[in-house]
Amino acid sequence: MARQRSIFSFVLVLLATFLISCGGPGVAVAPPTYTATQLERIQAYLPEIQAVRDRSQELKTLIQRGDWINVRNFIHGPVTEARLNLTYVTSNLLPKDQPTARQITRDLFNDLVKLDRATSAGNPETALSNSQAAFADIDKFLDLLPKAKES
Repeated sequence: MARQRSIFSFVLVLLATFLISCGGPGVAVAPPTYTATQLERIQAYLPEIQAVRDRSQELKTLIQRGDWINVRNFIHGPVTEARLNLTYVTSNLLPKDQPTARQITRDLFNDLVKLDRATSAGNPETALSNSQAAFADIDKFLDLLPKAKES
């Protein structure tokens, strides 16, 4: 009986050694990075988004002058086009950044709806506030984008 216990103990030690050696540390996974194709697609839309962002002062001036027709044209033209470009870019971002990008795009849409309502009502204070919020959303989105590598 003692002999069977020692053989049983020996088998258990071998089994434990085998299991421990097979359960070593996991293989390190590299963090996700952008592919060349993703970067190319993002960079294709970036100038258009940035161009609208750079025109924020133009919208502010139109609101201050009470030029509501041109304000609405600006909202429904270049700014809406930029919002669509944000949507196109979102699918090319890293998976961890996509939910944030989608939320920013929704926030931008909501700010544009509020801006349009303020424009229809001829309310310059609310319109200015919502236009600033809309351009702040665009800035947040631009901060999510990968930085272009210096060549």
